[in-house]
Amino acid sequence: MQRVQFQQAFLHPKYWLTWLGLGFLFLISLLPYAVLLCLGRILGCVMYYVASQRRHIVQRNLELCYPNLTFAQRKALVKANFASMGIAFFEMAMSWWWPKARLAKLAHIEGLEHLQKAQAEGKGVILTAIHFTTLEIGAALVGQRQTIDGMYRQHKNPVFDYVQRRGRERHNLDSIALEREDVRGMLKQLRQGRAIWYAPDQDYGIKQGIFVPLFGIQAATVTATSKFSRLGRALVVPMTQVRLPRAQGYQITIHAPVEDFPTENEYEDCLRINQWVEQAINSQPEQYLWAHRRFKSRPEGQAKLY
Repeated sequence: MQRVQFQQAFLHPKYWLTWLGLGFLFLISLLPYAVLLCLGRILGCVMYYVASQRRHIVQRNLELCYPNLTFAQRKALVKANFASMGIAFFEMAMSWWWPKARLAKLAHIEGLEHLQKAQAEGKGVILTAIHFTTLEIGAALVGQRQTIDGMYRQHKNPVFDYVQRRGRERHNLDSIALEREDVRGMLKQLRQGRAIWYAPDQDYGIKQGIFVPLFGIQAATVTATSKFSRLGRALVVPMTQVRLPRAQGYQITIHAPVEDFPTENEYEDCLRINQWVEQAINSQPEQYLWAHRRFKSRPEGQAKLY
């Protein structure tokens, strides 16, 4: 995919409100980091009371995954999760517009040598992450230090899509955005020794996966991780990221490649991935994107969970 280019059509009056909103967000993003965190928590609080449908999804997911929590504990976790989602809104703006040097000061990265070693040996890497609310800023911080290609889904609003892609691509001029459906292109990049950010933790329907336990619940799990690894002759390298307390920035850990992966057993491969996803979420459940209906696909004969 070619790098995004500005188009004269973006100046059409129908996009003026989009430009106005993005301009306002840009100005807010200039504020100190600690202030942005505070504003994010306030926004999250507003979202908690206004976005009732999303609140229901978060509550339901936590009921399913953490049935042993008391009502008070679960309610506190829901509110903390909305605060994290609110902060993510401003983290997105930071990753798009902050000067690179200012953004880099927030990064505490461990394990970068795993990517560097794979690159030196000409091996492709599936940088396996999950949908934490810090997803946008985490990818930007790693992208400043190491070339990472990303799977990409075009936004319906072309102006927002332009600003989003431009903000993501600026961190590494060698990075490539791949359409999510471009499997052939992804495999080609992996075989050429590229590292590609990939998240296997959402429900894309049973056509793209199989049912495997996650938090003790049968969850539609994509088999693509093992398929891409096998066909692309690529390592699977897990990555986790944490928003640190007291405005200290972000701890990003790139773990050692998964050993003996993939195998000939897709179910066992998916189970290993889900076990890792579960472990990563348990370490910081308030920062995970629970607003996604992770268990919307159900095995035949089972009732819907939402």
